[in-house]
Amino acid sequence: MNTFGVLGAAALGVLVAVGGASAQEKTVKIATEGAYAPWNFTGAGGKLEGFEIDLANDLCSRMKVKCEIVAQDWDGIIPALNAKKYDAIMAGMTITDKRKEAINFSIPYADTPSVFLTAKSSPLAKLPGTGQSFNLSTQQAAAEKALNDLKPLLKGKTIGVQTSTIQASFADKYLKDTAEIREYKTTEQHDLDMAAGRIDAVFAGAAQVIGTLEKPDFKDDYVVVGPSLTGGLLGAGIAVGLRKDEADLKKAFDEAIQAAIKDGTIGKLSMKWFKTNITPQS
Repeated sequence: MNTFGVLGAAALGVLVAVGGASAQEKTVKIATEGAYAPWNFTGAGGKLEGFEIDLANDLCSRMKVKCEIVAQDWDGIIPALNAKKYDAIMAGMTITDKRKEAINFSIPYADTPSVFLTAKSSPLAKLPGTGQSFNLSTQQAAAEKALNDLKPLLKGKTIGVQTSTIQASFADKYLKDTAEIREYKTTEQHDLDMAAGRIDAVFAGAAQVIGTLEKPDFKDDYVVVGPSLTGGLLGAGIAVGLRKDEADLKKAFDEAIQAAIKDGTIGKLSMKWFKTNITPQS
């Protein structure tokens, strides 16, 4: 199979310049989690579906390459990229300083805050700050005050997060002295534990929470509470993860993402999958 890991990213410019059939023979192998609806999930018959699946195919078309999209467990997704098992990651991955130590990123193709989700019948449904938004990078004092205001109600409660995520890092820094933080391999697992009453709330990306609230078991009985949070440990947008030595592939993704933002494709896919526009703001 011809992938960037085998042929090297420098071949992209040559193939795209040639155009036509030769460009279409190039394959970019993209890993996704396949368990993070509506970003990416495994649908009927084992087929990968979701916002990032549609977007990956669109970006590959713009780059004049074939897409091969594969499922990869979240907790090993970066090591496998650096081991050259695939060429790129599109899995709801937020740009953070820690991740940039290991890999490179394209420009962001989405931006979404992190939020708390709980049952309407829970005491946590009265969390203060609901409807407010704070950026930990530009409004640190105000954001930390809002977090301190949550602690009396969070004391002794159990909050679910997905392991190795920005939400897990955030909870470890800001909430572990107040609440029990329980980590899960997938967001589906913490949603199920919340529905079963084993945890009191989840802290997750807002777009993923929207997908949860559209499920029959959640849409009538659960609610987003507390402030929505961005920045700081919660990163700088969601982007394609790439190996650091793939400058040409990064350039190709950057240009394709810019075009998809400019012509409204990302906005249209956002509305299809999230019912809200998560296009990054310039």
